[in-house]
Amino acid sequence: MPLIILTGYPTSGKTHRAKQLQTYLQSRISSLPTTSPSSSLRVHLISDHTLSIARSVYNLETKSQHERSNNASEKDARATIYAAVKRVLSTKDVVILDGANYIKGWRYQLYCESKAVRTPHCVVHVGTPVEKAREVNDGRLTGRTALAGENGGEGESREEEQPYESECWENLVYRYEEPNAMARWDAPLFTVLWEDEMPPCEAIWDALVGPDAEGGKKAVRPNQATVLKAPSSEDYLYELDKSTQAILNKILEWAKDHLGEGGGEVSVGDGADEELVVELPANPVGLPALQRLRRQFISLNRQNAVPVKRIRESFVGYLNDSFGTA
Repeated sequence: MPLIILTGYPTSGKTHRAKQLQTYLQSRISSLPTTSPSSSLRVHLISDHTLSIARSVYNLETKSQHERSNNASEKDARATIYAAVKRVLSTKDVVILDGANYIKGWRYQLYCESKAVRTPHCVVHVGTPVEKAREVNDGRLTGRTALAGENGGEGESREEEQPYESECWENLVYRYEEPNAMARWDAPLFTVLWEDEMPPCEAIWDALVGPDAEGGKKAVRPNQATVLKAPSSEDYLYELDKSTQAILNKILEWAKDHLGEGGGEVSVGDGADEELVVELPANPVGLPALQRLRRQFISLNRQNAVPVKRIRESFVGYLNDSFGTA
């Protein structure tokens, strides 16, 4: 159901907080009565580690000039993460996305995806100070070097415990765009400090799922512009195409009898609508311009924005408005 986006500096403890949230949510869901709408929710934890994305993809120093200028490897990694999120995000699943998520445009893309499937989202900002995060990364670099020396080769540790190269770490911090609670794609925003024992799990649950007394599963309305409206009748598109083409044919017939003439009024009524008149502009209008206006009108109204009985009247008004501003 909800999408929880973690964000913060590299090596700030995001993975630890993500696992805490995962444990809490699984425990909370399992404790709900079977009659609760939220009792069937599934929890997914998605991160670079679960998708086997190495931290080297963020290191621009190891890339060619072309890759460095386009951040090709990082874009590929985000595409992999986005596909994984989209695959499981639904009204029956809770998705925890563990990662830097440092680009606000990327967080906006995830926000749009959650809204498209009518599920809430939130952003959890792991607010570790930059000095502390740098200290953690430096400690991991030192530990990796010591471990490699003991083993006579590359040090081995879990992927989430691997350090970033110093230059890569500084670059990621420099590019980091902190979340803003005033932006809709970053709201609601929860902040977890380094000293906090746990994230605000209860507040996150209430914001995304809702108190048990409310029945859970908060509803999210998608943007009206992205909602497809089903036609009220099966032949709506046929009528839309037929009626607009009939009006264009009458205009073209009038133009054949008035070659080179500008202006004029063309009656396009079919008997029942005798008062429908198209007022042509002073400059002659050719077939390409008329077809373009027709395509625009059909595109604007193909989702049944106009009742079938008013298609002809609406198209005439659309033409007159277009000619009047030409």
